[in-house]
Amino acid sequence: MRKQFRGVFTGVLFGLALSGTALAQGQTAFGPGEQARYRVHYLGVTAGTAQVTVGAPMKQWGKEVWPIVAVAKTDSVAGVWPIKDKFVSYWDFGAQRVLGSDMHEDENNRRRRVRVKLGEDGRSAHVVKQKEGETPREYDHELAEGTLDVAGATFALRNRALVVGGEYSYPVFTGSKSFLMKAKVEAKETLSTSLGKQEAYRMRVYTEFSGNLASKRDMVVWMTADARHLPVRIEADLALGSLVAELTGYEQGKAIAPAPAVASGTGN
Repeated sequence: MRKQFRGVFTGVLFGLALSGTALAQGQTAFGPGEQARYRVHYLGVTAGTAQVTVGAPMKQWGKEVWPIVAVAKTDSVAGVWPIKDKFVSYWDFGAQRVLGSDMHEDENNRRRRVRVKLGEDGRSAHVVKQKEGETPREYDHELAEGTLDVAGATFALRNRALVVGGEYSYPVFTGSKSFLMKAKVEAKETLSTSLGKQEAYRMRVYTEFSGNLASKRDMVVWMTADARHLPVRIEADLALGSLVAELTGYEQGKAIAPAPAVASGTGN
C-alpha cells in the first residue's frame, strides 16, 4: 500500500490549489493570513492532512506577490509512504495574475523540485525540473494566449459571478502539458461541514492531469455559496485510488479592497 501513496498527495495539492485558492476572489474576505486546513482520506482511510495558506507579501522575480502555499503530508502510520509535498503559487494581486509556481516533492526521502515562470505576455513558460543530487533540466514552452497555472485559473474563475448551470473555461499549463480547464456549477446544496451546515455550490471540474494525477472522473468541489466561496469538500478519483479532502479549520485573513475581475476565459 505504501507505493500507492506516491504521487497521490501531489494530487491533493493540485486539488487544493485548484479549490483552496478559490478564496482569492479580490473580495474583502480574502487576504494574507488566510488559512484553510483539511483532513485527507485515501481509499476510505484517513491518510493525512493538507493546509492552504495565503502568505505575507514578498518579492518574487522583482515584483511584490502573495505566496499561496499548499502543504500536504501523510500521517505517521505504519504502511503509509512518508510524504510531505508543497506547492507555492506566486499571485500578483495588483495585476490579478499568477507569475509562476514552485513544487517541492518529498516522498520517501526522495526530493524533487519543479519551478514554472510564466512569460509576461502569457504566451510562454520557462520550466526547471531537478531531482536531488542531479543536474537541473530546463525547458521552454509556447502557450496559448492568456494561459494560467491551475491556481491562476482558479483565481480567474472565482472572480466570476457563479450561478447554477454556469460553465467556465480557462487555458492551463501544469509545467508539463497544456489543457483547457472546464468547470460547471451543477447545483446549490446544504452540506454538513466542520463549520456546521453550509449552503454550498457543487462544481464539477474537468482537468487533464496525467500519470498518478490522472483522474477517472471529473473532480467535484463544494464551495460555500456566501461571499467567501470557501471550499469545504473535494472529491477526486485518481489513477491510484479515490481521495477526499474535508475542511477541518478556517482562519480569515486581512481584509483587502475588491479588485477587478480577470478577463481571461469564457463562461455563461
